[in-house]
Amino acid sequence: MLADQIETRADAVRTVGGKYLTFVLGRASYGIDVLKIREIIRLVEFTTVPQMPDFVKGVINLRGKIIPVVDLRLKFRLSSAESTERTCIVVVQVDVANGVKTLMGLVVDSVEEVLNIGQNDIEAPPDFGTKLDTSYILGMAKIKGVVKTLLDINRVMTAESLLAIDQSLARV
Repeated sequence: MLADQIETRADAVRTVGGKYLTFVLGRASYGIDVLKIREIIRLVEFTTVPQMPDFVKGVINLRGKIIPVVDLRLKFRLSSAESTERTCIVVVQVDVANGVKTLMGLVVDSVEEVLNIGQNDIEAPPDFGTKLDTSYILGMAKIKGVVKTLLDINRVMTAESLLAIDQSLARV
């Protein structure tokens, strides 16, 4: 049974080659499918909203549309860091339940580049020997000796996370 799950995961990884926007959080590098990226904007002041989860920094007005802003460092339980001139917001389109799509801003330390990553350069996430949920990781890309974690942004922003944000915004 476990072997079947590992093989299914390996098959899924083989299909994730393509173009990824890579960015940095701390000393680690991550990638998101460019088809999910809507734009990259400089870090702007956001409006805090009471009773939000800790990882939600607030909301911004993006050309007339109010979108939530998530600090990926806090979402991934990394230590906080001071903002720099390279800190920015990556605006992504996230698939919510029933085919509904929503825009969200992701605060990242810096954006690296767009890479075309071949399927042969991607491996399944490692087995950590314990029951850790790695379903949000599409694969691990090996680019010029550096490992980049490829994220499924829909799973990073799980239904529970989106529901908590939605409920908090409804109270305001």
